[in-house]
Amino acid sequence: MCLAIPMKIIKKNGETGVAEKNGVKREIFLDLVDVSEGDYVLVHAGIAIGKIEEEEISDRW
Repeated sequence: MCLAIPMKIIKKNGETGVAEKNGVKREIFLDLVDVSEGDYVLVHAGIAIGKIEEEEISDRW
């Protein structure tokens, strides 16, 4: 089973960026998705694997 965490892109620098969730920031790879700062993505193993809408994020995350 794989687990992906919804995170917000707060900084983008080419194919990498910084994502944040609940004050925790992580540098991630953005190679697989076309995103801008402010977008939400699902992050698995340091890689953004899909773009999602903010409304799709469950309160439990």
